[in-house]
Amino acid sequence: MEIKEIVQQIALVCDDKRAEDIIALDMHDVSLVADYFIICHGNNERQVQSIAREIKDKMDEIGIDVKRLEGFEQARWILVDVGDVVCHVFHKDERSYYNLERLWGDASRIPLEIGLEG
Repeated sequence: MEIKEIVQQIALVCDDKRAEDIIALDMHDVSLVADYFIICHGNNERQVQSIAREIKDKMDEIGIDVKRLEGFEQARWILVDVGDVVCHVFHKDERSYYNLERLWGDASRIPLEIGLEG
């Protein structure tokens, strides 16, 4: 599976779990940490955990190894590391505080095919 397909799959999972303000950033020119970041948020700890758990389950289902899942217990900022793609699942309050979109403002946004009525 190509990396952009993985980005899209993760974004779809986030959307299915009603994550809000889902964005994907192309990190190639701005960071060595990962090729892509996905950033989203949930409105409470249970939703944040549910989003992260579903990402892990979906990656397992399609044979992609989740290298790390950090912050799950506190559910304020869960980092799901899929290698070249890192998904940041925030609690709404933490997302506005850390504002990764501004921090990584030089990264270009990738259009996502989510929230489309079929």
